Amino acid sequence: MPKVKTRRAAAKRFKKTGSGKIARTQGWKGHRLINRTRKQKRRVTGMVVADDADQPRLKRMLPYL
Repeated sequence: MPKVKTRRAAAKRFKKTGSGKIARTQGWKGHRLINRTRKQKRRVTGMVVADDADQPRLKRMLPYL
């Protein structure tokens, strides 16, 4: 059986949590930040757990994570 390849783009964007779920960074932090309040910008920092519906697909993309 051939080796399963990791999607390299996904490997750079997602991390695994201690419980085995996959976490992602939040969006809306790229540009036009002058239009947003401090509170809005602060809330999109850090990592959040990816949605439960996306977990199986992400685990297939990242088999060795």
